[in-house]
Amino acid sequence: MSYSNNPQLPRVRMEAVRLVRSGKSIREASRKFGYSHGAVINWLRRATELPSNAHLIPTRSSRPEHHPRALPQKVVSEILALRAERNQCAEILHHRLRVGGYVVSLSSVKRTLHRSCCSRYSPWKKWHHYPPRPMPEAPGMLVELDTVHDGPSGGQLYLYTMLDVCSRWAYATPSLRINTHRSLRFVDMARGTAPFPFTTLQSDHGSEFSKWFTKRLMERGLAHRHSRVRTPNDNAHLERFNRTIQEECIAKIPRSLASWRRELPEYLRYYNEERPHMGLLMKTPTEKIAEVVRSY
Repeated sequence: MSYSNNPQLPRVRMEAVRLVRSGKSIREASRKFGYSHGAVINWLRRATELPSNAHLIPTRSSRPEHHPRALPQKVVSEILALRAERNQCAEILHHRLRVGGYVVSLSSVKRTLHRSCCSRYSPWKKWHHYPPRPMPEAPGMLVELDTVHDGPSGGQLYLYTMLDVCSRWAYATPSLRINTHRSLRFVDMARGTAPFPFTTLQSDHGSEFSKWFTKRLMERGLAHRHSRVRTPNDNAHLERFNRTIQEECIAKIPRSLASWRRELPEYLRYYNEERPHMGLLMKTPTEKIAEVVRSY
């Protein structure tokens, strides 16, 4: 019979086998369940291979056992032997195989390592998907988030920072700890301060910007995307602001939460309203926002 993915079929097979074992003929069982005589015979044969307490006869996979273009066993053995020798990556193994006279593609080498559980990638590795990066044509369309860590382990102070890519408008607030709840509170404070609405927020993969944070932003009507792993250039504008605020403000005041809370608002006012930016043709963020508003 043809292959079936009916989830009830394993149970039906075993019921037919039990009916035959109870004294009914194979012909009677096949008529009762609506299958061919040969199908019931095959089920009886398979049932003898299962434990006596089995309740199901599982459906066999339809995957073919062999492919005409499969790699020869000699090539597979050579790939695994070279991998076991120095634990080198697939690219180097592919090169060594070609030098040794083997004709095999790089994808085949990687596939062989993966099937043999020799891949360097963990089966529990979390693969990230990155939606398209929005064009920052107006303030709030792309706002970058990050945290700055300052001080030795055990006595660190943290600084939440935010920068709008279009206008370079910035916001920051200090904190003794960082987590998703504080990150969400920081965003709410920034939304109440910013002279424009937010549309998309972008952050790295820090634990303070995890899935819970993303879900809470979606409830507020905001989109959240992550920068690519180990690619700080995706947040380049904010990384440059982090350096600026550390050099022009944090480094010049006492390292304490009270000092940071007292001095940061004045520096942010200066940064947003008075400090010229080369990336804005020597305009301030406030002037840039006004210019964009007039153009609309």
